[in-house]
Amino acid sequence: PPGREVLPTATVETYAGRVRGAAQGGVLRFLGVPFAAPPVGALRFRPPRPPTPWAGVRDALQSGPAAPQRSIPAFRWINAATSTLDEDCLYLNIWTPNADGARRPVLLWLHGGGFLVGSGATRIYDGSALSRRGGAVVVTINYRLGAIGFSNLSTIFPSELPDSNNLGLRDQIAALEWVRDNIERFGGDPGNVTVFGQSAGGMSVGALLGAPRARALFHRAVCMSGAADNVNSRMRAHTVAEKLLYELGGPSPDATALGRIPIERLLQAQRRTVMSLSNLRTLMCFVPSVDGELIPEQPIKAIARGAAARIPILTGATLEEWKLFGLMDAGAFPEERLIERFSSVLRALPSAPPAGAAARLYQQALGGRQAASRPRWVWHAFQTARVFHWPSARLAEAQHRGGGAAYSYLVTWRAPFARRAVGACHAIDIPFVFGMTSHPLMIPLAGMSYRAGRLSRRMMDSWLRFARSGDPGHRKLPPWPRYTPELRSTMLLGRRCELAEAPLEEERRLLERWSAQPAHSFDRAEPLPERAHSGTFG
Repeated sequence: PPGREVLPTATVETYAGRVRGAAQGGVLRFLGVPFAAPPVGALRFRPPRPPTPWAGVRDALQSGPAAPQRSIPAFRWINAATSTLDEDCLYLNIWTPNADGARRPVLLWLHGGGFLVGSGATRIYDGSALSRRGGAVVVTINYRLGAIGFSNLSTIFPSELPDSNNLGLRDQIAALEWVRDNIERFGGDPGNVTVFGQSAGGMSVGALLGAPRARALFHRAVCMSGAADNVNSRMRAHTVAEKLLYELGGPSPDATALGRIPIERLLQAQRRTVMSLSNLRTLMCFVPSVDGELIPEQPIKAIARGAAARIPILTGATLEEWKLFGLMDAGAFPEERLIERFSSVLRALPSAPPAGAAARLYQQALGGRQAASRPRWVWHAFQTARVFHWPSARLAEAQHRGGGAAYSYLVTWRAPFARRAVGACHAIDIPFVFGMTSHPLMIPLAGMSYRAGRLSRRMMDSWLRFARSGDPGHRKLPPWPRYTPELRSTMLLGRRCELAEAPLEEERRLLERWSAQPAHSFDRAEPLPERAHSGTFG
C-alpha cells in the first residue's frame, strides 16, 4: 500500500522453500531464485523439472548463472551478464514494491540475444525503476540457449528423447508456472501477467502466443523488435538437429551420450552449425520450431484464427534496427554490393524482381528519407523492414483478424552521439522501457538531455498501463487507437510522440507484393520430415 515502508530485508515462502531478499532503489529485490531443477547431465536435453526443495532460508541477493554461451564482441555492452555461465542456469529475479500480497500487475521479461547469448541479469534489465514507477512486480529470467535450448531432437530420437524440443520455450513456460504458483507472495497478481521481450525475447513472446499450454499463463503480450514469424518449420528444425549431430561427430546412436558431451565441445559444434546454416536470408537456425505438441502450427496462423484473441498485444520496432548489425559490416559498400545483398535474400521473396531492379525500387520507396541516400543505408532500411517491421505488421494484422486487440508503435529516437551511424537502432528502446537512460552504459544511446528522460517516462507509463489494462494509451501521449489494416495506426515514440497512420507504407507494400503473401495471408505448409538420423556423435 502507498506509504508503507520497504523493510531492509524480507523473507518469502515459495513452494520450494524460503528466500531472503533485500531492499535497493526503493523496492525489494529477490535475485537468483530457482524456478526449475538444474538441467544438467541426463536432464540437459529434457524439459525443465520443478526446483528441488531446500531447508532453511536461501539468500536471494545475487543473480544466478547465465546459460552457457559464446559472447558476441559487438554486443557485449548490451548482453553482458553480471553472473557466471553454467548449465545450472534456470533462475529468475524479482523486483517488487513490497512482498505484501497486494496483487500488483506482473511483467515478466524475456531477454534477447539471437537465442544464442544473453541473460536476465544483464545490467540494463534492472527492474527497479519500472517496478517503483508503476507499482508493479518485474521478473526477469534465464532460459536455455542455442543448441541446448532450441534443437529439436525428438524427431531423431523419438523413443529416447520424445519431448526434446523447444526446451528454451519450455523453460520460459516453467518460469510462468512458477509465477502463477508463487508470485502472489511477492506482491504480484497471478491473474494479471504480462510477458514482454525484445529481439529473441520478442520472438519468444510471439512463439508463446502459438503455444496453447503457455497462453493460459499470461494475459498481455509485448513483442519488441520480434514478432511471430521466427519459428522453424518441422523440416527446417530437423535439418538443424541433423547438422548439429554431424558437427559433434563420432560413432554412437545412443541419445544418453548427449548429456556427457563437454559443454565446450557442444558450443563449438553449435558455432559450426550456425556458420553453416545461417546467412543474410535465414539469419538464425536455433530458434523455436513447430513440433506438433508444444507448438502445433505456425503461431501466426493460430493468432489469425483467434487463438490469442483474449490477450492484447503491443508490437513494434525501432526505425533503423539494422544499423546496429551494420556496425559489424565494415568496408566500402558500393551499389554492386547492395545488389549482391538483395540477390542473397530475394529467394525468401518469391515474387520479387531481379536484384538490381528490386534495389532501385526499394530505394525509390524510401522517398526523401536519409536512408535512400547511400547504398549501405538502403540495405539497412531493407533488412530493417524485412526482418522487423514487416513481421510486426503481420502480427498486428493477424491479431486483428482473429478478433483481438493489437497496438503498434515505432521508436524513432536516434542515438545523439551517432545519429547517422547508429540512429534508431536495434535495442535502443530497452533503456527507455526500463528507465535506465541515465546508466553510464546507455548514455551513448540516450544522451544526457531531459528529452531522453521524458521519453523514458512516457514509454514506461505506456508499458505499465498496458500491463494493467491492455491499453498503452495515457494522457502524456496522443490518443492511441487499436491497429486496423485500414488505418495501420502507429504511435511514433521519439523526441516527439505522435500518432501516424500507415507509416513507411511504400516499403511495406513492396514487401507484401514481393512475398506474394499479403499481410492477411498466414498459410504455410509444415511438412514432417520422414528421414531418421543416420549420423553419429559421442
